[in-house]
Amino acid sequence: QVQLVESGGGSVQAGGSLRVSCAASGVTWSNYCMGWFRQVPGKGREGVAIIHSDGSTSYADSVKGRFTISQDNPKNTLYLQMNMLKPEDTAMYYCAADRGPYDRTWYRGCTFGFWGQGTRVTVSS
Repeated sequence: QVQLVESGGGSVQAGGSLRVSCAASGVTWSNYCMGWFRQVPGKGREGVAIIHSDGSTSYADSVKGRFTISQDNPKNTLYLQMNMLKPEDTAMYYCAADRGPYDRTWYRGCTFGFWGQGTRVTVSS
């Protein structure tokens, strides 16, 4: 069973940096797409960054050049390094893995169906 647990959210001023982490169990990196999504109240979930099973990455235009997705295989942990944060980056950030049955969401070639509980990121101006 896939389990995803995010951590590392918090509050930061605009221009600052944060790194959020996702501890994953039941996932074999070489077989799964992994990704980060975000959501603000009243809006739909937005794809932020994904890493494919072959290690290639893809980013939303709004975060390209500022955010970096990576994974630490021995630790089974997915990261999202966020630099030059803006107030509009404020959201709940969710880690996701593909192939699952829950709230299936297609994004950039992968259909995500496993989700973490989220970690909140707040950027103040």
